[in-house]
Order: sequence, then structure tokens, then C-alpha cells
Amino acid sequence: MTPWLTIIGIGEDGFKGLGKNARHALLRATRIFGGQRQLDLLPPCIRGERERWPSPFCLDPLLALRGEPVCVLASGDPMFFGVGASLARQLPSDDMLILPAPSSCSLAAARMGWPLQEVVTLSVVARPVAALNAQLFSGVRLLVLSNDGQSPAAIAALLRERGFGPSRLSVLEHLGGAAERRIEGVARDWADPPVADLNLVAIECIADAHTPRLSRLAGLPDSAFRHDGQLTKRDVRAITLARLAPTPGELLWDVGAGSGSIGIEWMRAHPSCRALAIEADEGRQRLIEHNRDALGVPGLQLIRGQAPQALAGLERPDAIFIGGGVTREGVLDTCWAELKPGGRLVANAVTLQSEMTLMAWREQHGGELTRIHIAQAQPLGDFDTWRQALPISLLDVVKPFDA
Repeated sequence: MTPWLTIIGIGEDGFKGLGKNARHALLRATRIFGGQRQLDLLPPCIRGERERWPSPFCLDPLLALRGEPVCVLASGDPMFFGVGASLARQLPSDDMLILPAPSSCSLAAARMGWPLQEVVTLSVVARPVAALNAQLFSGVRLLVLSNDGQSPAAIAALLRERGFGPSRLSVLEHLGGAAERRIEGVARDWADPPVADLNLVAIECIADAHTPRLSRLAGLPDSAFRHDGQLTKRDVRAITLARLAPTPGELLWDVGAGSGSIGIEWMRAHPSCRALAIEADEGRQRLIEHNRDALGVPGLQLIRGQAPQALAGLERPDAIFIGGGVTREGVLDTCWAELKPGGRLVANAVTLQSEMTLMAWREQHGGELTRIHIAQAQPLGDFDTWRQALPISLLDVVKPFDA
């Protein structure tokens, strides 16, 4: 069967840059969907009715035409942060013929002379610029799809704020077209020149000498977080995340999130990891909001409320961390009931009462109970001694698949 929907990547060179299959599909189409910029690239010989995407964006008008010969125009490669990816989640592959053009990142890599497999690509189109914070490491090259002409200035400001002022920026406008232009500069001295809305920013990340090193591995320094003392400390956090074992695409519940450190580091482990931070205290909620942006995971979802009541109706998780409230009635049982089979539950206890709760719960459900003792060398007069932190009891249990 011939697919009823053809998704065509079109570049700045317009209709003349399309291949034969794309041109024939446009000549046959009764409807053509796209943004105004893409639709304006079509010549008068294309007779199909031209439909701008609705605002707010919605696929329903297109999906209602299933069976008609319909085309969709997208910039460059429709499957690279494009409408093709959205449609692929709604339609079977047999319904679609996808004809990509070179993506803006492919063109940018060619202009910069950067091997594309060695570059981190990301988008701030309708996304927070704070997402860049998770990718900032000295020596890394980034290709960032801009939301509009204001994005380069916002990116330069973020780089300065995060200690990456020496980073080199190249703004590439209208890639592949007659109006293509390149603007270069350094983040520290970026003068905010006028920039076209259609642009991409290439960044060579260079850190200032004293910029903190924030690894993607678990165990960020405590100073990386704003907190009120309610923070899972660095070494315990690293042990806890090793037990939670984040893998791509998984969802974590961070229950009694405090400053959000566990959920934030879970999401930093892989771009597709997701987390819900459940926190009732308003002051700590504000800390979580700051920390998630500062550490590059603005997608962390804050649930304002107290477990177990706040857990009702949430998407079932692959893993759960309980950092506070284990003695509260129903918290452990509700978390266990909602955890997916094969999922991991890790709970930390500091007080005798919470430790006794974990021990009693373990007798029923099993799991491994570990006692963590950490001491740090600190001055004692003219000498040094060990200062013992409060011991932590950690329960680690995997839910059976037949539970």
C-alpha cells in the first residue's frame, strides 16, 4: 500500500532543493501542512490546500484526514526534533513515507568542520535554556537548536553565569540558503548582535579556571545544591543512586525530596531518565526548583504535597527513593504497591524509629539492609581527628515480577 502521509524535509533552498519523490508527493497532495515559512517556499504549481499548524500546536486536524493524500513540510530532517517524531508516536510506520533533507545540525557540523558523532546536539525550541547546564564540560562541543533570535544572547548569559565565559560561540543563520550567515564571538564578551529567528548555536565549551567540576556520575559535591540541611550527603547519595541503578527511560519517585538531590542526579544519569520529586514544604519546593535548573534538569516534575496522599494518580515508577517520612502511615505500603514489578525501592533511615520501621517492613518483603558509617577528618586543636556523621540505615529491595 502507498502511504497516505508523506513527511517532507525542506531546506532553505526550498522546492528546487527537493528530490523527485518529494516533488511528486506535493503535486499529488490534496492538503499540505506546515509552518508559514515552509509553506511560503512552495511554488504556485502546487495546488493542494495549504494548512498552517494550529496554535497551540495540535496534530488532530491532520490525523482526521487519514486516507487522503496529505503532505507535511518540516525543516530539514523531520525525525530530528521535528514533527516526524511526533507523528511516529501516533501512526504506524506503514502510514508514512518520510523524505528527510539534511538537518540543521548536519549542515552546522559541516560548516564548523566538527565530526557529528563527537558533538552533543540538543534543542531549546520551546524548552528551557537551563537544560544546557547538564551538558557543560570543558572541551565539549554543543550544537543547540535555537528557539528564536533571542536564544544566542540567553545562551551566552547562561555560559557566563555557570563559569564558562571563555566558551566560543558561532551563530549560524539560515543554513543551506542564500541568506546563510555566521556570527562568532566569546560568551564573556557577547555583544547581543541582531540574529535571525532561524539559527543554530555552535559552542566550544571552555571553563574558567575555578569553575566547579560537576560530573554526570552520582555524588555531586554538596555545595552544588542549595539546601536547608535536609540533603542526602554526597557519599550516601552516591551509594543510594548506585542501588537505585538508573537506566535510560526510567521514572523515579523521589519521596520526601528535600532539596531534590536524588531525583536531580537520577535525571543527570541519562537524558531520557525522568523523576518526580514529592515535597510538602514550600521552602524546600523553591530549593528544588532552583537546583533542577542550575544542574540542567528543568524537566524534573515537582509534586507539591505529602506522601502517601500526594502519590495518588501518579505514573507508576521504575524506582522509588524514600528519603523522609518512612514512619508515616501508608508511605512504604503505598510506594510498594505502586512500584512496577522488577522495580527498585531504596529507603534511608537516620532515627531509631525509622530504622525499626525499615527492619519490620523488611521481615515481610525482604531486601537488603545496610548500615553506612562515614567519618571525616577535622581539626582537634593542633591535631586532626575523625568526626563521625550520623549513621544511615539503607533498605534496598527489588519487587518480584509476580508481586
